[in-house]
Amino acid sequence: MAVRISAPLIRAATAADAGALAAIYGHHVLHGLGTFEEVPPSPAEMEQRRLSVVAHGLPYLVAEDSGCVLGYAYAAPFRARAAYRYTVEDSIYVAPHVQRRGVGHALLSAVLEHCEAMGLRQVLAVIGDSENGGSIGLHRALGFEPAGVGKDVGFKQGRWVDIVWMQKTLNGGSGGVPDAPGLALSGH
Repeated sequence: MAVRISAPLIRAATAADAGALAAIYGHHVLHGLGTFEEVPPSPAEMEQRRLSVVAHGLPYLVAEDSGCVLGYAYAAPFRARAAYRYTVEDSIYVAPHVQRRGVGHALLSAVLEHCEAMGLRQVLAVIGDSENGGSIGLHRALGFEPAGVGKDVGFKQGRWVDIVWMQKTLNGGSGGVPDAPGLALSGH
């Protein structure tokens, strides 16, 4: 049984983290089914992706221990159309040597707190691989509920892969008109 990492530092990711983000994500791209990307992006591309998220005021966080980035998580706009301005999609990736040690829980908890403080109403998880028990269990532990399965929507590593949709309601969900303005989205 893995020993939990006691209270990793959770902080906003910076440009200096791009190499660590690319290394962690690159491992999952090459060896996992949690992402359907097949070619690991460069550190420069990871930095552009981070900047795109934070431009919306959304969280892009890293977990760090003794100066080492252990994982990262963020919330991104779900879709570009304005009607989706209260809904985000979370993403979380943890270095393989610290999986199932509490890093993901700490990261995703912090992302959810930030989203709730922004007045957002729904957080969606689109989890690659219906056999991805770690991610499904993490989301379930943080109050996400199953919302559906897309059967065989990706083909990676020589096999068809499902996606699992999970959803968490924040700030009363659809119970009333939102107080906050939501995300500034440009789509119609």
